[in-house]
Amino acid sequence: MSERKVRQRNLHAELPDAVLLRLLAAGLRGEPHPVLPGTVPPETWLEVFRLSAAQGVLALAYDALRRLPAAQQPPRELMLRWAVNTDRIERQFAHRQRALEDLAAFYASHDIRLMLLKGAGLAALYPVPAHRPCGDIDIWLYGRQREADRLVREELRIAVSNDVHHHTIFSYKGVMIENHFDFLNLWSHRSNRELERHLHRFAEKEGGRLAVGDREVALPPPDFNALFLMRHMAVHFAAVEIGLRHLADWAMFLEADGRKVDWPTIRAIYKEQNMDRFADAATAICVERLGVSPDRAYDYTQDEVLQNELLNETLHPLFSEKHPDRGIAAPALFKLRRWWANRWKHRLVYKDSLAGSFLWLCWAHLIRPRSIIK
Repeated sequence: MSERKVRQRNLHAELPDAVLLRLLAAGLRGEPHPVLPGTVPPETWLEVFRLSAAQGVLALAYDALRRLPAAQQPPRELMLRWAVNTDRIERQFAHRQRALEDLAAFYASHDIRLMLLKGAGLAALYPVPAHRPCGDIDIWLYGRQREADRLVREELRIAVSNDVHHHTIFSYKGVMIENHFDFLNLWSHRSNRELERHLHRFAEKEGGRLAVGDREVALPPPDFNALFLMRHMAVHFAAVEIGLRHLADWAMFLEADGRKVDWPTIRAIYKEQNMDRFADAATAICVERLGVSPDRAYDYTQDEVLQNELLNETLHPLFSEKHPDRGIAAPALFKLRRWWANRWKHRLVYKDSLAGSFLWLCWAHLIRPRSIIK
């Protein structure tokens, strides 16, 4: 507890963090003339570069960086390095898009509807979609997941893994595909089962459409994303950590769809699930630090201490050990240490008790032992 009290000072007010936050806000808003929080020495620019990569916002920061006056930009060598890494992100995005086009066509040939979840669909909300880094492609096939996986195995000759609890996994042209049969992991916390029912209800509403090649795929309705994205971010925060990329996703969602959300209903669910303080702090950061228009967000409750703590933990996580690469005992002990270190975050985002959640997770790992090493 004492360590957390020390961290309540504004770590993010230090120059590298402040510069990155300013660049990210300018990049997300497409500002033509970004303004930095002060003079940035060359050695600080290197810290900003490394932090932007670790936080998953390197290319988004570059969008603002290249619009700075030449005298305010990083040294030429670092600027070139930033550009090369941005180009790599763009090429990875293009490769994933081609894989998505192929899969959308494959499923359509079998009359299977596809909804994009999380990153692959959210990228379209960004000023430069290719600059939102995206790893896996998460899909929902409206209850036809088992049939679709069988077709992937039989017709595409691709192995499909069933080692985790709420989706199957397969690799298509080097891109990891997560085919969800549940929106949330129903075995990680008992409360997820309540939220799953809400998400299925919201998923039945009409959402947006996204052009993928010569066809369209479905995007989640605003109420669905308002609950799903916040729960997804909260789960990552409590279990491991989040990065600025998670907050950037929430910011872009609010800008695009914030006015379409039934906030009284969604906020009632936040409160019922004990996510309301976390959601308010994340939303406040997006409005006050990332430039989201206040009229696109809901009327959140201010808690400056929690907002600072959330931003500190995002930029500089207290638990920073690396996951062991091999074995079973080492990953299991690592997860136990991480779970204990993050118990304060668990209390912030879950209504489930710590003891009950621990027993629930142990049972989940016994059912699918390979999930221990994931």
